[in-house]
Amino acid sequence: MTDSAVDSFSQLQLAEPLARAVADMGYQSMTPIQAQAIPVVMTGRDVMGAAQTGTGKTAAFSLPLLHRLLKHENASTSPARHPVRALVLLPTRELADQVAQAIKSYAKHTQLRSTVVFGGMDMKPQTLELKKGVEVLVATPGRLLDHIEAKNAVLNQVEYVVLDEADRMLDIGFLPDLQRILSYLPKQRTTLLFSATFSPEIKRLAGSYLQDPITIEVARSNATASTVEQHFYSVAADDKRHALHQILRQRALKQAFVFVNSKLGCARLARSLERDGLKTAALHGDKSQDERLKALDAFKKGEVDLLVCTDVAARGLDIKDVPAVFNFDVPFNAEDYVHRIGRTGRAGAQGLAVSFASSSDNRLVADIEKLIKTKIELEPIEFEEDQPRIRQQGRINDGRRAWRQAGEVGDPRDGLDSPRAMPPRREPRAPAAAPRDPFFDQPYESGEREAAPAWESDAKQQPARGRGISANIKPKKKVAALFAAP
Repeated sequence: MTDSAVDSFSQLQLAEPLARAVADMGYQSMTPIQAQAIPVVMTGRDVMGAAQTGTGKTAAFSLPLLHRLLKHENASTSPARHPVRALVLLPTRELADQVAQAIKSYAKHTQLRSTVVFGGMDMKPQTLELKKGVEVLVATPGRLLDHIEAKNAVLNQVEYVVLDEADRMLDIGFLPDLQRILSYLPKQRTTLLFSATFSPEIKRLAGSYLQDPITIEVARSNATASTVEQHFYSVAADDKRHALHQILRQRALKQAFVFVNSKLGCARLARSLERDGLKTAALHGDKSQDERLKALDAFKKGEVDLLVCTDVAARGLDIKDVPAVFNFDVPFNAEDYVHRIGRTGRAGAQGLAVSFASSSDNRLVADIEKLIKTKIELEPIEFEEDQPRIRQQGRINDGRRAWRQAGEVGDPRDGLDSPRAMPPRREPRAPAAAPRDPFFDQPYESGEREAAPAWESDAKQQPARGRGISANIKPKKKVAALFAAP
């Protein structure tokens, strides 16, 4: 923990172009993570920063990096004069695009170049941008490795590396890619790790990448924002959609995130809510990147009431003034709960987080309770009798490769709408019987015994062997001849 008396952007010794950009964006007071991290990063020290989501971590690492990179600023058109100096790695495509837009806004009055590369999009436009030369490269690990192998990105002059959402970046799924990327970087560099959650195991892994880091924790690790009102309702799986409608109506909520655990559940719930009259968009991993960006943009513009999504939208997305988050499914990973509800109550605003827990979710709720160190009380929900009940029908999938009939005990958490009515099943018609041949119905009757072959009858008529022939000499065996003897 470090102490700093700086609490406003006007007190920072930022370069004039950056200070002007900050003023244009209306930034005045700094958040705690910004107040403590920016002065440290400006000195070139490694930092491990833990702060609640929605507290401005992007500005905390972007502004000091751009300030230190201004010494490389130039107006040359030669790509060789614009090598990659800072690399920002993020776990999701949406977060990478969001951070890249923020960096462009901060650097708009400078001649520093930046771009973003992530999967799901054509590599050719990204390659053209990289070939022009950029000082700041924002990327997801998989697509960055594609460009490295294609020799589109050269990282031998990188001075700063940022791992945003570091706990996910160092997770077992990203660690091999991350190690490969770091092998292409110079040994002498400044490394910054920012995240909302840090487990002891993640801290040990992060320690191997940082040199004498300064740890900044502006709030208790894994804590949720105090501005978010949290509720856990005990709801049967097939009543969740009805409960969602009732809370939206009672609270007069105009927009909200709705999180589910499976891609199938996400798509089907979005269709169900759309048929219920709500403007809904789905965001999950099976969507194309263009569809994901369009859904996110429509939600930001207010064209969509509910954004039904999986955990691809749980981390880092900064959409202002979202009043509520619904956990239609309790997350399998307790840390994802902290990130999910961090989509509301951002930058000091008030927010609402509602989670629907069925009887099969007790263990998951206990994991969340242990993580956030807060006692969770499951509240009953009373449905208004004048409102029609919404029931799910048909076969539904619980995200764990198990199919059940809706309404049964142990319904999956993503029980959804009834499938379209199917026509009655037609029994297959039996094939027509083939006409029978009376010959084959007759019993078998053996014919008259055939006469013995002539050669056998001839052998019987031959005289017995004489006494002068040895008993050890066997006579030639008579066989039927194919052709008559001449």
